[in-house]
Amino acid sequence: MPRRVCGLPDGVLLSYSVPCPSATLTVWASAWLHGAAAPDDVIDALHTWADLHEVVAADEPTAGQFGLPTAEQAPTSVVGLLAAARRAGVGGGRLLLPVPGDVRGLPSRGPAASAAMTAGEITVLAGNEPAGTELAVVPATIADGVLRWTVFAPGPLPSAPAPNLADAEHGLRGAVRQAATTLIDLDVARHRPGVRAEIAEALEHRVKPPWPEGTPSRALRVLEQANEVEAILGAADTDDLGGALSASAAAARSAALRPLYTAVREARRSAVGDAVRALTPRAGRR
Repeated sequence: MPRRVCGLPDGVLLSYSVPCPSATLTVWASAWLHGAAAPDDVIDALHTWADLHEVVAADEPTAGQFGLPTAEQAPTSVVGLLAAARRAGVGGGRLLLPVPGDVRGLPSRGPAASAAMTAGEITVLAGNEPAGTELAVVPATIADGVLRWTVFAPGPLPSAPAPNLADAEHGLRGAVRQAATTLIDLDVARHRPGVRAEIAEALEHRVKPPWPEGTPSRALRVLEQANEVEAILGAADTDDLGGALSASAAAARSAALRPLYTAVREARRSAVGDAVRALTPRAGRR
């Protein structure tokens, strides 16, 4: 399960890893929509993922609805995306991290669902009303240092509430213990003596994009814990064990680790949701 890994602009109190560009967009765009961030703050945060960000609509109807260019036209910028969200009456965002077998919050089919599954991430910018306008935004790397955000208008999306942050943190703590036990049971450390150094290096090399001032410390802590678990899983769920595992043992390993990946995804969604809730009432406080 590869994840992109991401400076710290001035005026930000803390910098912690986030799972993906969509998490950065979800939190910062939500903060901007409620006056808790400036457009330049959003742009600076996203620049930790790529030097250039392009924004296009998925099709002509979406382009017409939100005043955005299509993929055949010159793309707009993140500022153009924020302006489109403002015109649409968007009130805040939510993060989805779909994987095969868990597509909660996505339409059953269609281009938005397909793009989200390919990327493994999507930001949904929703209107204030229950049946309000929704923009679904999916990133894709199209060249070195260039990230393109494609905007979809999928209509009302199914509900996909993230778990309570306390529950997610509790589940993640259990995942930490289980991940450590799994490493021991699989005897990964014996076959790869440098595994602890691999885990430390994976954490050290994660780029740490900024969070808005006022982001809850508990949400940041949960995201850090999720990173730690994912680094352990990355070491355990590798096929490079020198042929030490049979096919059946490798299958058993993957089955044992799968729930832990779910715990990581749920913790990240919960932490991002908690950050959005904390930042969006901050209108007028800048």
